[in-house]
Amino acid sequence: MDQRQAKFQIGQVVQHRIFDFRGVIFDVDPEFANTDEWYEAIPEDMRPAKDQPYYHLFAENDKSHYVAYVSEGNLVPDDSETPVSHPDIPHFFEFTADGYALKAYHTN
Repeated sequence: MDQRQAKFQIGQVVQHRIFDFRGVIFDVDPEFANTDEWYEAIPEDMRPAKDQPYYHLFAENDKSHYVAYVSEGNLVPDDSETPVSHPDIPHFFEFTADGYALKAYHTN
């Protein structure tokens, strides 16, 4: 079995390569692990492959905050150094000089 290494890591700020949102990664699935209904709701010509890492993000755009589930191929690093203001972030992460670090009680 081919084991892929995740390109991004928990606490990293990323942005969607097509849609205008960004977020902090809080979990990673080594491959697609959502429902078939969710996957099939994506227009077929935009549907990403299932055999790549998928990331759970505390996401934001200029209108709202939400949780997003995004394939690795649709993410790029966000190097803006602007903090993400999602209201759940302070429950899980501390903002340090190096970026977002999981709070001690959330690490394995």
